[in-house]
Amino acid sequence: MADILSSGLISVVAAGTPLILAASGELVAEKSGVLNLGIEGMMLVGAISAFSVAHNTGNLPLAVLCALIAGMLMALIFGFLSLTMQANQTATGLALTIFGRGLSALVGAGYVGIAAPTLPSLNIPVLSDLPFIGRVVFSYDVLVYFAFILLGGVAIFLNRTRWGLIVRAVGDAQDAAHAIGYRVITIRYAATLFGGATAGLAGAYMSLSYSPLWAQDMTAGRGWVALALVVFAAWRPFWVLIGAWFFGALMYLSLYVQGIGIPIPSPFVAALPYLGTVVVLVLISRDRRRIRLHRPAMLGRSFRQTV
Repeated sequence: MADILSSGLISVVAAGTPLILAASGELVAEKSGVLNLGIEGMMLVGAISAFSVAHNTGNLPLAVLCALIAGMLMALIFGFLSLTMQANQTATGLALTIFGRGLSALVGAGYVGIAAPTLPSLNIPVLSDLPFIGRVVFSYDVLVYFAFILLGGVAIFLNRTRWGLIVRAVGDAQDAAHAIGYRVITIRYAATLFGGATAGLAGAYMSLSYSPLWAQDMTAGRGWVALALVVFAAWRPFWVLIGAWFFGALMYLSLYVQGIGIPIPSPFVAALPYLGTVVVLVLISRDRRRIRLHRPAMLGRSFRQTV
């Protein structure tokens, strides 16, 4: 029983990690007033970048770095079109996802079915050897622990620092922020690039740890789930974490149901984590007053910066 419980908890954390990574960056971007629907595309480009570099060089830190840079480059494309050229953010984000899917499929065509080095689990002396706790808490790779640190850092940054207050001011009152001397577009570019970097890291985790074999569209809609987590969690990091773990629990449940042979159609089982996550997040978001209270007022709105 203890082995089943520990395996379940490990699976929940592993499945939730790419969502935490991607949603952390999107949370900062949306707090600045930028709505980037291209998370899925950025994750896929980050995944194939990390996988190809790891396969060709065997250098895992370099692979993760390349995934981060690839995500930022994708975000830079989005920023140039939507922030500089004033294109519609929703349409630009959708186009970015389509572009990312196509680009990753093209680059990854020669890597299908090929194994690459995987991120090793951290072996912490004494702690990793503890019964049950050692396996559940101290048996992950570095990106899992970094995801928790990142989300906590985002929460502190947005709520406890001067620069976090500036980001929120730009997202809530862009004209007022510009009037007192803050460069709205520059701040939004920084937030967008940060979102791209974390999406790239989420993709690297998918291809180097969670499912270390390249497959087209391997993110399987997790970019959209991360986007939904941010919105329905009312832009609060704690609820992003809870939502990511809930999705992970449903992922484990669906695999467990298939493993014990319960006669449920496999397409329904595969869709269960996504369907359940959306239903629960919708229930959480029924408090419209809370949503209005936390939603950035300028989310998705363009701004033309003048000197």
